[in-house]
Amino acid sequence: MDVINAARNLGTAMQEDERFVEYAKAKLALDKDEALNEKVGEFNIARMNIERMSAEENRDEEKFKEANLKLREIYDSIMSNDTMKAYNTAKEGVDKMMNDIMAILQMCSEGADPQTCEIPEGGCTGSCSTCAGCH
Repeated sequence: MDVINAARNLGTAMQEDERFVEYAKAKLALDKDEALNEKVGEFNIARMNIERMSAEENRDEEKFKEANLKLREIYDSIMSNDTMKAYNTAKEGVDKMMNDIMAILQMCSEGADPQTCEIPEGGCTGSCSTCAGCH
């Protein structure tokens, strides 16, 4: 079996994993949540408004402060939504799975035995080249 076929098999196994299945369900629910998607649109408009205000030479600081407060309120509303919470939890599971896979692949690329190499605590491989940042 060549490496590309092995990668395709790994991709199939990943999509059959319970974490990915939950993520796919949560993503579908997120996409279908019209009220949440309206809030996200409102957030994006508020963010663009703040960016526009930030570029103004003589901006009204009080309006700028109010716009930032509004943005924070919208953000909090989005993040406290049950659909968004479920999505974020499911995404964390898939992200952990991907980090573990990448750690194993990185160790193997450095000569570790694929059958015995262990995922380091915290997911760190010791190689900064594969790092997305410390958590």
